[in-house]
Amino acid sequence: MTVNKVDADVGVLFERHADELHRYLARRVGVAADDLVGDTFVAALRGGFDARRGSARAWLYGIATNLANNHVRRRGREDAATERLTFADRSDSHESRVVDRVDAQMRAAQLRVAIAALPPADRDVLLLSTWAGLTNQEIAEALGVPAGTVRSRLHRVRHHLRAAAPTVAVEGEAADVD
Repeated sequence: MTVNKVDADVGVLFERHADELHRYLARRVGVAADDLVGDTFVAALRGGFDARRGSARAWLYGIATNLANNHVRRRGREDAATERLTFADRSDSHESRVVDRVDAQMRAAQLRVAIAALPPADRDVLLLSTWAGLTNQEIAEALGVPAGTVRSRLHRVRHHLRAAAPTVAVEGEAADVD
């Protein structure tokens, strides 16, 4: 069997980027990351990379981000349906009272809520910056927006997080580095 050029190129991209994509996706969607990494490379194989649009790494993160967003939306609908079927109020459970007492978990919850309240485009920029470690230029390429838009979204995100979660240190308080 002969391997065509596109298959070989995606294989090279997989070797270079699969682990870091998995770490990024695992932080966003948990165990579903395994499937989404595979789906990312299937989409890459089907879509074809155009080097004129930016780096292959940014392109793969763009695909992965879109797949993660679709997964989160789908999971949100599933969770809402499950919640409607649940009769017990979890907010009064012993577990939730214990969690409320643990300071680190309270801060994590506060930050999670603040991040969830962000518009999806701002949240994508934040997660690509902090979890994936992409530069502003790579984020711009991944999302198909100008680098200036990325910088302004990061500024807006930091302002929002300082206001919504004041006890949590906002990562990257120093000047952005491209």
